[in-house]
Amino acid sequence: MTESRFLKACRGEAVDQTPMWMMRQAGRYLPEYRELRKGRTMLEAVSTPDIAVEATLQPIRRYGFDAAILFSDLTVPFTPMGAPFDIKEGVGPVVEHPIRTKADIARLRLFDPEGGLPFVLETIKILKTELKVPLIGFTGAPFTLASYLIEGGPSKDHKLTRSLMLTEPDFWHSLMELLAENTLRYLRAQFEAGADAVQLFDSWIGVLDEATYREFLLPHMKHIFEGLKPIGKPVIHFGTGTAALLKVMQEAGGDVLGVDWRISLTDAAKLVNPTPMQGNLDPAVMLTTPEVITRRAQRIVEQGRALPGHIFNLGHGIYPDTPLENVEALVMAVRSA
Repeated sequence: MTESRFLKACRGEAVDQTPMWMMRQAGRYLPEYRELRKGRTMLEAVSTPDIAVEATLQPIRRYGFDAAILFSDLTVPFTPMGAPFDIKEGVGPVVEHPIRTKADIARLRLFDPEGGLPFVLETIKILKTELKVPLIGFTGAPFTLASYLIEGGPSKDHKLTRSLMLTEPDFWHSLMELLAENTLRYLRAQFEAGADAVQLFDSWIGVLDEATYREFLLPHMKHIFEGLKPIGKPVIHFGTGTAALLKVMQEAGGDVLGVDWRISLTDAAKLVNPTPMQGNLDPAVMLTTPEVITRRAQRIVEQGRALPGHIFNLGHGIYPDTPLENVEALVMAVRSA
């Protein structure tokens, strides 16, 4: 497994072909996934190892991606840390009691992943007996998790999160310390269960500027990455809307820098020290035509050849209404580039 092209690219080693996988590749664009999910809520699906294993394997069987991403959700640590929530169809994670005061933080706790999320670790262990490609584990980064906890659910502007961060710094850093430590423990447990790499998703971090990141997030992010470094397995650091944050994100840590579609790989490479990168096709391109997909994908592969290592991916998750023939066109384009 260590000689897989995905892991070699993560380490910045030469590969015979650009490795590829897609964020949310186990999901609603696949008819077999929709059939699997019938009559089951998202939380039921991710909490049932047999279902989570099957969902993880489906895109590998169909498209032969170079890595599998664990079928789960970045918010599953909320329940064992003391913040009950639900994942509502068409809405997303909804927190029962939002966290907005120091008293609210007192309700939260550090948790042991073995006891708090045993189904995730069991899913990883089963997958490692069936997969012939590397398995990527994941969770949400502290800012993204905090935005759900504070807003109570998905938000377009995260204004409550940002205002609390600036006006209540003691509250903020207390919450960050707890989330960072839980994130570290959870990712470490995924590695111990058998994950070959992990990705830290900071989906909403793009709402911040660099100075704010440095003051309110950098120490907590470093705690996570420095804690994972001794394990010696790749960690992918990904966010969206991060063109202005790539430098400080690299400073925070990680072996591979995930890049969204708002900046080219060529321009992103000019902003940071040489590093393997992952990305970065606009998911909306997947709703166009095979010709457009091929042209855009080949351009990205070519840009990636100038990097120390490159893993082809979308700039964020694949849309549920993406035609299957367009995914096939993408795979063919990257494989033939």
